[in-house]
Amino acid sequence: MRVSVVLCEHTMDRYDAVTEAARSVLDQTYDDVELVFVSDGNPEVSERFEADFGHRDDVVTRCNDENRGLLVSRNNGAKAASGDVVAFLDDDAVAHPEWIERLVAAYDEHDAVAAGGRMAPIWVDGAVDFLPAEFYFLIGATYRGFGEGRDTPAEVRNTNGSNISFRRDVFLDLGGFDDDIGGRKGDKNLQGGETEVCARLQAEYGEGVRYVPDAEVGHKVFAYRTEPTWLLDRAFWQGYSKRGMQQFVPGSAEEEGDFLGKILGEFVPERLGGLFGDPDATAAKQLVWLLVLTGVVGLGYLYGILKWR
Repeated sequence: MRVSVVLCEHTMDRYDAVTEAARSVLDQTYDDVELVFVSDGNPEVSERFEADFGHRDDVVTRCNDENRGLLVSRNNGAKAASGDVVAFLDDDAVAHPEWIERLVAAYDEHDAVAAGGRMAPIWVDGAVDFLPAEFYFLIGATYRGFGEGRDTPAEVRNTNGSNISFRRDVFLDLGGFDDDIGGRKGDKNLQGGETEVCARLQAEYGEGVRYVPDAEVGHKVFAYRTEPTWLLDRAFWQGYSKRGMQQFVPGSAEEEGDFLGKILGEFVPERLGGLFGDPDATAAKQLVWLLVLTGVVGLGYLYGILKWR
């Protein structure tokens, strides 16, 4: 089974990061891997990448005729790929050496139509002690409670867009990512390309994404992504996006509803009990932020109700 990994870039400012991502793909323990690199309308990026990696027969390079956005770039990469499976990786991510090998096992052993894994934070400028693990999705990492809290493979609606894969024929049959998300379907703050395509996957194939926790990808968390104002802004627009995606994909917020119930019914009481039993300043900060962020996501969702009504 051949696996094509699509990696996209649009600016030279992130070139060092995207080449680190590329090397993590090319250094996989699984043998039959193809890297498909798509420059989003930037010939300089394309030419530089071609000069650095074009000599390899396991690398394909494409350049969009203009800046079209990530979802269009990913779709173009999937069309240019030759693999049985197409996987997606972000330019600020680093794949574990056994990432592809572990995803392939899900296809071989479970006849999956899609598979994805865990996102682990890479704290570029040091970890912060106030951010609760329940809200790691704000920094692009797998959050506490995802996949029903299990560390064994399970079926989920979707995994993070930087660690998700599909059988290529299935992905193309679905028409790929809906590149109008953020366009006619809302605005630049509307997110959820992987949510939308996986909702169509479930509707048309009757299956979700096979979650493989040990198929791990690291996601770089830069200092600005740990600033309180950035996290609050991110939380608000996440709530807004959840409502927007529910508008266009009925039932897509079911997992979020279950997770909210888990926060209020399990995680908050658990954290409170821990504080009463063993008072700790860090634990107290995380509890406060857990409540604050939950409220801000809720405000974003309410704003989405008004916006999308």
